[in-house]
Amino acid sequence: MLLIPAIDLKQGKCVRLRQGRMEDDTVFSEDPVAVAGRWVEAGAKRLHLVDLDGAFAGKPVNAGVINEIASAFPDLPIQVGGGIRDEETIDAYLAAGVRYVIIGTKAVNAPHFVGDVCAEYPGHIIVGLDAKDGKVAIDGWSKLSNHDVIDMAQHFERDGVEAIIYTDISRDGMMQGVNVEATRKLAQSINIPVIASGGVTDMECLRRLKAVEEDGIMGAIVGRAIYEGTIDLALANKEMDGE
Repeated sequence: MLLIPAIDLKQGKCVRLRQGRMEDDTVFSEDPVAVAGRWVEAGAKRLHLVDLDGAFAGKPVNAGVINEIASAFPDLPIQVGGGIRDEETIDAYLAAGVRYVIIGTKAVNAPHFVGDVCAEYPGHIIVGLDAKDGKVAIDGWSKLSNHDVIDMAQHFERDGVEAIIYTDISRDGMMQGVNVEATRKLAQSINIPVIASGGVTDMECLRRLKAVEEDGIMGAIVGRAIYEGTIDLALANKEMDGE
């Protein structure tokens, strides 16, 4: 199972939020490129970059830092989310060396957009579905929609997305443990891979996800736990690889 370290960017710094609240952040580093290097050295096979300012602004704000990381690690698959709402932004990120772009709010507000960009950029589109009590949240998690997360995932599978990133926002950044059952239920309802996100706290969380990997859970995004040291990324990578 793939472990994907998260680098959340706010004003050019590497931070972590609690439950997506911009005012409840912890700054972990002022050098995100160095942080990326640290996770690569620990065996990361992919990175998850989030432009937090971009998610709220609706357009890229930290693209400069993201492009620096992509340039520093040209052979590493990088997935980027936050503020990706048009084809020009997708074009720019892919040209900079980013492998996957994550569509979030725009996917929910304008579902036809996902079909269009999947056709235009096959193999490069991931949809991020952030949910609470089975309903999809939008606009930097500030609003809950009426959309059912499984219905939406099935819709985007038909559109041709590469994977779904599923986040239980009630647990994100709270170190309360991942919602394995909800993640598994979603993975069983579609044929494309699901990447678990939100609430990964310790090795026990990862082992519980790994135990249901065959249901379609490709990997897990790890954030606060690797920054606070409750998961040692190098050791976790080895265990998830079966070493």
